[in-house]
Amino acid sequence: MYPTSRRGFLRLAASAAALSTTGLTAFAADRTIKVGTLKLIHGITPYFYEKFAPAGFNVQVIPFESPTDGKNAVVTGSVDFGIYGLAAATLGGANGEPVVVVGAACNRGMAVVAGINSNINSIKDLKGKKVAIWPGSTQEVVILDRLSAEGMTIKDITPVRVSFSDMAPALERGDIDAYVGAEPAAGISLAKGVGKIVEYPYSTPTGSLNMVLTTRRELIEKEPDFIKTFLLMHRKATEYAMGDREAFVEMAMKKLGQPKASIDKAAPNVELTWNIDDKFMTQARYYGSQMLAKQQIRQLPDYKTFIDPSFVKAIAAS
Repeated sequence: MYPTSRRGFLRLAASAAALSTTGLTAFAADRTIKVGTLKLIHGITPYFYEKFAPAGFNVQVIPFESPTDGKNAVVTGSVDFGIYGLAAATLGGANGEPVVVVGAACNRGMAVVAGINSNINSIKDLKGKKVAIWPGSTQEVVILDRLSAEGMTIKDITPVRVSFSDMAPALERGDIDAYVGAEPAAGISLAKGVGKIVEYPYSTPTGSLNMVLTTRRELIEKEPDFIKTFLLMHRKATEYAMGDREAFVEMAMKKLGQPKASIDKAAPNVELTWNIDDKFMTQARYYGSQMLAKQQIRQLPDYKTFIDPSFVKAIAAS
């Protein structure tokens, strides 16, 4: 959690004011910032942006079901920024698409969940079971890594293509034996008493790295001051949400349409983030190597341009 003091908020506000009197003068008045995010509790940060938007800026949040849809919206310019899994971003970067990671978005938020009355209590117990996995997601790469660590492959389970929002209902219906999901799915299953946590899969070298904040290269080249201003807003919203659990839970309930019991179960498994540090870079590079080894990409992205930490470094001292 990021404990945010009054002094910290004043410091951030001063930084925003400084930016507003420099680079922002080149921007059109009443500009609408379009931000795409996934329909997940760890994609909730953009809903706090409006609270910290500089004068003359409005925020339009566009929810996506699929990480790939979010990535494509960034690439085509349908949105200015997008929050989704590292897998989709890495795929875009490896394919030469103009997607650039400019900030972190969240750690954790993943869980392997099985039926409450099942005999599945470990990753090894998934052998021969129907396991819901969303192809092209960060969770897919992580579970493949975990299976490998247990001496297993994807052939040892029966993978079932299920979207994140359908995983908890599918488990409750008995359509699947387990799922590798994204919050609040695990929270929903736990709150309803129909599921149990098999594992929070953070033991691989990828750690808990999950979703990232991206934009397209053209915007970086043409409007770097705008990117910096947005990243400051992202930081402030992130620290506010992590510092006020009640506000975080209330917003998640409102935007995801889930009861408090489910969100309360999911919230402890979510860490909203903003900074790109050395640990982030190491984990991201390892993650890309796993996608390459599993032939999910044909080549690694050029990390010198695919991940640009310069903007978060510029605001890190704020």
